[in-house]
Amino acid sequence: MIKNKTAALRSELYAQMVFSRADLLQGGASGHEITRAVNAGLLLRLRRDHYAHPDIDPDVAEAVRVGGRLACLTLLQKLGVFVLNAACLHIFIAPDTSRIRAPRLRSTVLHWSRRSQRGKSRHVVSLRDAVLQATLCQDPRAAIATLDSLLHLRLATRTQLIGLFELLPVRLQPILSLVDGTAESGPETYMRLILRTLGVRFETQVVIPGVGRVDFVIEGWLIIECDSKEFHEGWNKQVEDRRRDIAAAGLGYTTIRPIASDILYDSPSVRQKISDVLEAFAQPARRRRVA
Repeated sequence: MIKNKTAALRSELYAQMVFSRADLLQGGASGHEITRAVNAGLLLRLRRDHYAHPDIDPDVAEAVRVGGRLACLTLLQKLGVFVLNAACLHIFIAPDTSRIRAPRLRSTVLHWSRRSQRGKSRHVVSLRDAVLQATLCQDPRAAIATLDSLLHLRLATRTQLIGLFELLPVRLQPILSLVDGTAESGPETYMRLILRTLGVRFETQVVIPGVGRVDFVIEGWLIIECDSKEFHEGWNKQVEDRRRDIAAAGLGYTTIRPIASDILYDSPSVRQKISDVLEAFAQPARRRRVA
């Protein structure tokens, strides 16, 4: 299902939605019809020789109006890829572009690069370029989460990522060794990185008979589920989670459920709390051994 949804989003986003005058004429419209359509609001003239239908995605329209193409984090988010912060519009501008218009929002991020592929699209950059831009544009942890998401959604293979990293600065090479496509969400990536810093043994996406699949099992007994509003909202889902937790407890597991926003934006605090839990449960065991 995820693969089909991602494929549909990609097909929709990369479908032709910005047309040149030549495209419209070749499609059967006359010059007068194009002018009348623009005057009637049935066709948008985004910039010179760039036309679109009124229902075009506003972010795409703004990118073309400015003089570029949708890029980086904005494009990846529209494909369903995890990005930590997609509040700003990201636009690629070819270095030889003339008459750039000022973005409507000061927060808009403009990307310039001669290494980018030309491509056939008039409104979005290639997926390769979006991934390169996003890796450079984010801090390492956020970049790892984005790359994890790409692998999980099958928008890229590890071999393709290896090829992409050959185009990136050497200082970013260590990131690739930390990428793992088993993460099903950004919070799971962040949690995995937190656990690595704790130096504990852990497994990901573990299937426990009578419980189901859990996000992490640490040291063989502590289950961590990375809860987010998207997948854990509503009473029915909470009921299911609580029944799973009780079933896990019956098998000797302890379950904790850090909140996704805390994992993403307050990792040091989450790390300390997990460390406290591990220490608290280890103390009774030590006392029993001493006795």
